[in-house]
Amino acid sequence: MISIIVAVAENGAIGKDNDLIWHLSDDLKRFKALTTGHTIVMGRKTYESLPKGALPNRTNVVLTANTEVHFPNCTLVHSIDEIIKTYGDRPEEHFVIGGGRLYEALLPFAEKIYLTKVHQSFDADVFFPEIDEAIWKEESREDFLASEKNEYAYSFINLLRK
Repeated sequence: MISIIVAVAENGAIGKDNDLIWHLSDDLKRFKALTTGHTIVMGRKTYESLPKGALPNRTNVVLTANTEVHFPNCTLVHSIDEIIKTYGDRPEEHFVIGGGRLYEALLPFAEKIYLTKVHQSFDADVFFPEIDEAIWKEESREDFLASEKNEYAYSFINLLRK
């Protein structure tokens, strides 16, 4: 099963200059709790943005067209079709963690979206695709105010494919 995990601003922004735009401590904790022990699938640029390389206690899968490159502690895949064939029909959950083009390509195959909605708009160069309410239904929602550790108000929203 393919799931998406993403933090999205009010204007759809998810990143700028191959980096996160905001820092929400609770979102990072949620990301770690949900993805630990699972497979995470990311594009090359997302992998390269990770400060310490492959994320621990997860199977890291990186999509890259370059068949000559090697990323330590990662499985490389070379096409969207390979991701779908390898991970799409398995019963266990596999998390797509970015970037923008990978989200767009795999959104039609995802069964669940773990969305952190950041209640602010940001200047960005990467955006999440529009979430079609005719296709997705809200399973759960928790709203939070800005705090000392979380600079912006945000919501944790789980969406299921109808």
